[in-house]
Amino acid sequence: MGIRKRDFVLFLLASAAIGISQSVDTSFFNNFLNDSYHLTITQRTFLEIPREFPGFAVVFVTGLLFAFGDIRTAAVANVLAGLGSLGLAFWSPEYLPMIGWLTVYSMGQHLFMPMSNSIGMNLAADGHMGRRLGQINSVNTAVFLATSLATAFLFRFIKIDYHFAFTISAAAFFLSAVLILMMTPHSGKRIGKRFVLRQEYKVFYGLNILYGARKQIFITFGPWVLIKIFNQGVATFAILSFFIAGLGIVFKPFIGHLIDSVGERFVLAGEAVSLIFVCLGYAFTRGIFDNLGLGSITLYAICALFVLDQMLAAVSMARATYLKKIALSEEDVSPTLSMGITLDHMVSMFVPWLGGLIWTVLGYEYVFVAGAAIATLNLLLTTRMKTVNPL
Repeated sequence: MGIRKRDFVLFLLASAAIGISQSVDTSFFNNFLNDSYHLTITQRTFLEIPREFPGFAVVFVTGLLFAFGDIRTAAVANVLAGLGSLGLAFWSPEYLPMIGWLTVYSMGQHLFMPMSNSIGMNLAADGHMGRRLGQINSVNTAVFLATSLATAFLFRFIKIDYHFAFTISAAAFFLSAVLILMMTPHSGKRIGKRFVLRQEYKVFYGLNILYGARKQIFITFGPWVLIKIFNQGVATFAILSFFIAGLGIVFKPFIGHLIDSVGERFVLAGEAVSLIFVCLGYAFTRGIFDNLGLGSITLYAICALFVLDQMLAAVSMARATYLKKIALSEEDVSPTLSMGITLDHMVSMFVPWLGGLIWTVLGYEYVFVAGAAIATLNLLLTTRMKTVNPL
């Protein structure tokens, strides 16, 4: 087995392990906050500042870890996430300690994001970056699918607790770190600059900023609508995660194929249009269905919109491949991906606070009206993207 193929298999296995942790997080994290700390909407939205701050800081942390290279940095990221999971499981009896361990957990997750895309694209043949990222995401999703099904069963029939779930998540992060360390480092030291900020990448930066705003609306308020408005518990989120993962096994490679065949601009524009309808659906479905006497199916409609939004998260790889294609040099890619995440989180730290204020004063519907406006701006920005040929 060649070195590249061996590294690809190891990275697939590492991504599969992370799929376990992602499923555990998606299935119960918001219910864990609600059940353990009985948060108000104001407390919940404030929590997004420490949760998202590591994303803002990621460009500085990757700069500090400059000499490690992408692969070793990815391993460090998963060790941090694993430690944070253990802290949430066993050392967070009150709200303030929980914030500290949540920050460690989040730092690991956010530090891994740019490394994952950079490593995945380096493992791709010319002209097949989208397909390669789609394959990696598909394996991750297949494991996510199995874990979500297991989580739904365990919480519904065996009544496991949150401590056990976080421990499983930590073990998966540590396993991923070990597998990544078994890969061949690209180099002993990353070549190029620690930090990159270029005018030529301004559209990429803009796409990340708008993504940060729209993403945070659904991370914070999408699940909170199901919990607070429709009184749904862990089992519901586990079942939804099962559907998301099942569809994602096919959807993510399909998005990768579209990226390679029709280009990033088409894919990102399609995402923006879809999000406009998802946001408007969240805002108005309940009122419209109640007026039509269809209130009994409102929950199912909102759940379908929740699934669709989670599916669209796969489109984020189009931003990474777009940057790879327009990069002035290969050395710009990894630090610029990190800069994109920092700009994304510069916005997403404060969107929950503003959204919580809108929810409190006007109602949850208007949070999603604002989300539709952000998606419209995103659609307009895609018209400024360069048309680039496959690498």
